[in-house]
Amino acid sequence: MRQLSEIFQFLWMFESQHHQRLAWRDAEEMRVARARAESRAEAQQKSMMNANPSGELGHSAFNDEDALRKSGLIE
Repeated sequence: MRQLSEIFQFLWMFESQHHQRLAWRDAEEMRVARARAESRAEAQQKSMMNANPSGELGHSAFNDEDALRKSGLIE
């Protein structure tokens, strides 16, 4: 019985290591996704500020082609 328990613990060790590697891979993918999202948000903020530098939205226009061209969002 003891030997069976030791074999089970040995096999469980490999299973737990596998799950740990999966968790590390998931964490790395999340770090990459977060960096991409932050980069996109920064680019969007810059384009919004280029479209309306004062930061006020009172005089902005939806789909203002001149502002979109200046910000590089359309050609």
